[in-house]
Amino acid sequence: MLVDTHCHLDMLEDLDGALERMRAAGVARAVTIGVDRASSEWSVRAARTHDQIWATVGLHPHDAKDQSDELLSYIEQLASTEQRVVGVGEAGLDYHYDNSPRERQREVYAKQVEMARRVGKALVIHSREAWDDTFSILASAGAPERVVFHCFSGGPEEARRALDAGATLSFAGVVTFKNAQDLREAVALAPLDRIVVETDAPFLTPAPHRGKPNEPAYVSLVAEAIAAVKGVSADEVARATSANAARLFGWA
Repeated sequence: MLVDTHCHLDMLEDLDGALERMRAAGVARAVTIGVDRASSEWSVRAARTHDQIWATVGLHPHDAKDQSDELLSYIEQLASTEQRVVGVGEAGLDYHYDNSPRERQREVYAKQVEMARRVGKALVIHSREAWDDTFSILASAGAPERVVFHCFSGGPEEARRALDAGATLSFAGVVTFKNAQDLREAVALAPLDRIVVETDAPFLTPAPHRGKPNEPAYVSLVAEAIAAVKGVSADEVARATSANAARLFGWA
């Protein structure tokens, strides 16, 4: 059994087909992610109507400039009252694209760190080229008990910092890319009980399907890549990452 811990099912062209292929591939659950009001509401509706789908609600750093305190309060209401919501996010910082002013990104991220702690749900972090501020705010705002770095993109140094902060590392299809040696070194460093797997579908399709839309069924390829790095079986990675996901999202 596998769990796709991070995907954007609202962006898939054929959701029903993707769910069928997901089941056939042995992927028991998928967590669909909220990045704004519309996708958060969609995720909640999808989780209510599909047993294999669970939801997070949150505000992506790309759109931080457009977010209001009223919207943050609404997101917190969803996170605290909807039983199928297992996390807050995708929240964090993105200094690669800088689609929103960095100061506003930091403000919205800090408020979601605090939100996750208040509602007792996992915090799903997006961090790109912003490691120092990501870790600093996580500490100063008061990290919740459960934290996951989505689509972890750092090397061994960043992995150590995340692990020392008590976080789980989520690896996506990038781990299958030929030029991702630093990332594979992070995989080698991270204990298996601190790893989960994701697709980030429809993005970051793993090899050998690069160039095609990603979907939850392909999370097995991520697990296989991690198994190869660690010298264990794909079944062992599947069992461990599924158990880790259960603890992370409160299923255990």
